[in-house]
Amino acid sequence: MKKQQTIDEKLNSKIINRPNPLFYGILKIVARTVLKWQYNPKIYWKDNFSKVKGPYILISNHASRADYLFNSAYLKQRVNHVLGYNEFFRSHLAGTVGGVNCIPKKNFQFEPKAMMRMKHIIEQGGVISIYPEGMNSISGANQPVASGTGSFLKTMGVPVYYSVIKGGYLSCPKYNTVDRPGTVESVLDIMFTPEDLKALSPKEIEDIVNEKLYHDDYEWNKKKKYHYKTKGKTAEGLETLLYWCPKCGKERVMKSEGDKIYCENCGNGATLDDTYEMHPFNKECVIPETQTKWFNMERKLAKEEVKNENFEMREHVKLGMLPEYELLKNKETSEIVGEGELIINRDGLTYIGTRRGEQVTLNLPLKDLPTYGMCTDVTRFYTFFNGVFHEFYPEHNIVMKWFFVTEELHRLIGGKWQDFNFDINTIESN
Repeated sequence: MKKQQTIDEKLNSKIINRPNPLFYGILKIVARTVLKWQYNPKIYWKDNFSKVKGPYILISNHASRADYLFNSAYLKQRVNHVLGYNEFFRSHLAGTVGGVNCIPKKNFQFEPKAMMRMKHIIEQGGVISIYPEGMNSISGANQPVASGTGSFLKTMGVPVYYSVIKGGYLSCPKYNTVDRPGTVESVLDIMFTPEDLKALSPKEIEDIVNEKLYHDDYEWNKKKKYHYKTKGKTAEGLETLLYWCPKCGKERVMKSEGDKIYCENCGNGATLDDTYEMHPFNKECVIPETQTKWFNMERKLAKEEVKNENFEMREHVKLGMLPEYELLKNKETSEIVGEGELIINRDGLTYIGTRRGEQVTLNLPLKDLPTYGMCTDVTRFYTFFNGVFHEFYPEHNIVMKWFFVTEELHRLIGGKWQDFNFDINTIESN
């Protein structure tokens, strides 16, 4: 009797070609309809993409979960999107991502199989779409692109076009999974010719990508003043990102309710209107100019904290993993298979607890841990131990700080994924 293939085995054995023209064309019509209804899209072409033929690579900032629609619906060419490996295990996505021949890639992992598949599409004259940040924006602004992006683009040696999506985060913020219809702009242009790629070093390529893709939705909408249908719930869930009070300095004291975020300890707070501008309750309140600036202040504090050689964080977590045979239902991102203690310090990330009925101890050195993945909202995060997906569900609202300290520890010990080498305050979000 033939042994049943696991989902992973099916993914690895699938031959991925360019999308079927008919199926792709139907989905493109659906995508345009959805975008017109929900996002009032404004597309700005700085190069005539209608005359551009493949092969080429389209790279984009990753503003939200809707980016795949924006980077498909208005291009003449059929696009093979590179998508997080774990997303292929979710039943509500599997049919579509498989039907349009998305390429699975484990985020922040070196994967020769994914590289070979991308090269195969390029050799067919196709178009590859990648999001080099590795996941959609947590803060409303970019994070640096993943290490190796420059080498990858240089190796492929084909023209590189880019898309900067503006307003996508405000329509689909990471801290709340309910969509908020409103205007989204997209600017498309060429970034590198093959001759450019030959002349530039991988590091120079990554620097240019970081600068050209950088965008801050909050800063941008201070000028645009677009309104989003938040239904009076603009701030709901925001304390998962903005957990620190800028007035009293305490952590995990911020709470949200409807359109308000406030400190339970000192009363500091603000009301958010439907453009996402924050209005302090009174003149005694201490509120940063934008949510991004608030977020970056938290990072700065974490960066100082991890300089202590004895720094350590511990948290009780539930452990989630991907199923072997049956797809995940109800938009779940993993199935709970154990629980234990998660520890981060100079020795790396350590999980001590149960996994599928067994006691295990797992460790990942800091040099191999630039950051984590985040599937839906700011309640859980994942990484790969020996190439195997592990997702952690913390007991407390501590996910964002876990990201900050891990990223800054990685950078502190000389890890490859370093911060931007330019001042983000000098880049204007037009």
